[in-house]
Amino acid sequence: MGRIRLALILAGLAITTLILLPFQLLAIRFSPHYAARIPLLWQRVARRLAGLTVHVEGMPTPDRPLLIVANHVSWLDIVTLGSVLPVSFIAKNEVSEWPVIKWLARLQRTVFIDRNRRTATAASNTVIADRLSDGDAIVLFAEGTTGDGISVLPFRSALLGSARGAAGDNGQITVQPVAIVYTALQGLPIGRLRMADVAWHGDMDLVPHLVGLLGVGSIDAVVAFGAPIAFGADADRKVVTAQAEAEVRRMVRAIRVRRGKSAAVAGPSRGGAILTASESG
Repeated sequence: MGRIRLALILAGLAITTLILLPFQLLAIRFSPHYAARIPLLWQRVARRLAGLTVHVEGMPTPDRPLLIVANHVSWLDIVTLGSVLPVSFIAKNEVSEWPVIKWLARLQRTVFIDRNRRTATAASNTVIADRLSDGDAIVLFAEGTTGDGISVLPFRSALLGSARGAAGDNGQITVQPVAIVYTALQGLPIGRLRMADVAWHGDMDLVPHLVGLLGVGSIDAVVAFGAPIAFGADADRKVVTAQAEAEVRRMVRAIRVRRGKSAAVAGPSRGGAILTASESG
């Protein structure tokens, strides 16, 4: 059954990609607005095919320029957050070399950064600043890597430096902290042991992890939007980073505490309780 399910998911994604591909290529060339909206549709199809239910807490700010700063658990974060609102992602340069994934990432208008070459980083920062100034919402996974899905790693302040160029001399951008938390598999609350089925970190190979997770059947996630932070040209990026990190940690902790209480009330026979937040879309 797992192989049949995987085959159906991949077939559905392939068909969706072939249908949307020509429209996205045209949009990238002629219409930035639709170039941001078409990947949102693709991600929502992927979400449904994967059995992923996303509960949203808080509200994405309408302020632009907008840099979304989030924790990072898994490759699934791209679908989880990308199905909630139109965004582009910042990714390490290695992703641009992965088969298939690199093309999907480019269609999502991902910005690739090479942290090992200072000149390449400066060029990427300029691209990010330009995209922010054009009104795109850009997602930065500020830990710089994926975590274990339980704890939040320290945020890297250097990664927020790319936003400074968009602020200009007198303006400012908005940084909005976002927490991504996976709460249930097949209706049952995720504990520390089962979080390994979702979290993708360390030396895990992508394909086996992807196949295993898609075979689970149903996944519940929470995307929580925190209080926006003004990031002006004269702001200290370390202070802004610390504020964003503290907000994400607070939201992750609150969701886990609330989830634990809900599971205790529901009892093991009823499976996972659904959070009271609404699903986007």
